[in-house]
This record gives sequence, C-alpha cells and structure tokens, in this order.
Amino acid sequence: MTDNLPGGTFTLAGRTVARLGYGAMQLAGPGVFGPPNDRDEALAVLRTAVELGVNHIDTADFYGPYVTNELLREALAPYDGLQIVTKVGAVRDDQGGWIHERSPEQLRDQVESNLRNLGVEALDVVNLRVGGGEDGHSPVSGSLAEPFGALAELRQEGKIKELGVSVVDAEQVAEAQSIAPVVTVQNWYNVAHRGDEKLIESLAAQGISYVPFWPLGGFSPLQSSTLDDVAARLGASPKAVALAWLLHQSPNILLIPGTSSVAHLRENVAAADLELPADALAELDTIAG
Repeated sequence: MTDNLPGGTFTLAGRTVARLGYGAMQLAGPGVFGPPNDRDEALAVLRTAVELGVNHIDTADFYGPYVTNELLREALAPYDGLQIVTKVGAVRDDQGGWIHERSPEQLRDQVESNLRNLGVEALDVVNLRVGGGEDGHSPVSGSLAEPFGALAELRQEGKIKELGVSVVDAEQVAEAQSIAPVVTVQNWYNVAHRGDEKLIESLAAQGISYVPFWPLGGFSPLQSSTLDDVAARLGASPKAVALAWLLHQSPNILLIPGTSSVAHLRENVAAADLELPADALAELDTIAG
C-alpha cells in the first residue's frame, strides 16, 4: 500500500517510499557503539515504524558495528515492501572510533558484510560515504572515482541494485554520475545547518532524492529559541517543527529521523502531518542567519 504514507511519497530507486523514513543509527549503544540498552524496545521501534507506514530505512554496518543490521534482520527480514539503504566507506575501531576505509578491496569487504548481516543477496541502495573534514561530517573536495567505480563494479555483479553518495559536494555528485547512476544524495542539512539549497534544487530537477542526515541535529541536538517559540505557538514539539520544515523545502527531500524509543518514533511520524503557516516558515528561515 502506498496510500497515506507519512509525509507523502517519492520514487527512490524505482520504489514509492514515504518521504518520512527512519534512520537506524540510534538503535546501537551509546556513541553508536555496542548493543542497544533495550533490545526489545529497539526491535519494537523497527516493527512499529513499518506499522506506521515507514518503508524507507537507513542503516550501515558500521552502526554498532553490525548491531543495527542484525536488528533489522531479526525484526523485518525479508523486508517485503521496504527500501533498505545502507552505506559504506568507514569502519569502527576497538574503541568506537570512525575509520575511513575506501579502497576497492575494503569496500568489497564492507558490501559483503552488509549482505551477510542484513541477510540479503543484493543490497537495495548503497551510499558511498566520502567526506569528513575538521568536523568529521562535511564534504571534502577531491575525486571519488576510484571508490565509486569499485561500487559500480559491484553493482554490475548484482550485489548492489542502486548507488548513492554521502557527504559530498556538487562536483563530486557530477563525477559519480559520470561513472554510474546516482539515485540519492545524503548530506548534513537541517533548519540550522544550511548550504545545500542549489544542490537540492538540481537533484529535484533530475528526480533524485536528497536525504538530510541529522535532521534534528545529530550528536548536538538543535537548540534554538526561535524554533522553540514557533513550536510553542503551533502547539507542537521543536523536533516536529524541524522535520516539517525540511519536508516543506523540496519534494525530493526524504527524512530519516532516528530514535530508540517507540514514543519518540510516533512523535516523529506525526510531524509529517504538521502544517507550517507562512509566518512560521519565514521565522524558521532566520535560524541559519
């Protein structure tokens, strides 16, 4: 069923998905490392998300590591009607550090690991995570031809159905597209962290989804008196307003807010129905300066 999906719909990799999806990162332990504090609740979050109409789930083998993919397999396999998007380009060290690994051999190993832990023969969509920078989460200019080309080969082998890129700039998106089709771009973007508007517009014209990670601020939750004031005036939570603002920005924006709580999940999904009046939108647009 595709009627009344949260936030409306968009076609991602040939499948109609709800614009409000779910990001599985927070199902792992503190610091996205180790097992969840409450495994039963984690499984309940995944199953409840699907019951609420969510059919686009974002994950990665380096969440945990392996934890979120193993939870997904237990809760939702064989993933009927779901679009599971994973990412490669990093691994975790023994202390939970995030280590870039992007050689063709390393990427092949990561793809094989995702296949095993999700329990599938082919991955729906694989994002190549590229950037980093001083903050660890911003684009860094440079060629992605070698790693993206390696994933393109795995796509030709049938291990990957479609490809995307993450933490990239517009030039890197264009370079990737010259190698193989790109169905999605995932970057850091929210009401307080802007700058990708031209890229979002370009992708929308091409029918390519843009997925903002950290729609609610990530490791540093959004703190804004303006956001709080608008939320209070509308009788909504600041998180709901931040998500509704993103949905309003462009029809190709797909959201993947994460949570480890069923109650918070329901609040996030409810944000898909929140209407933002013009004065609220104008006020929110001042947050990023």
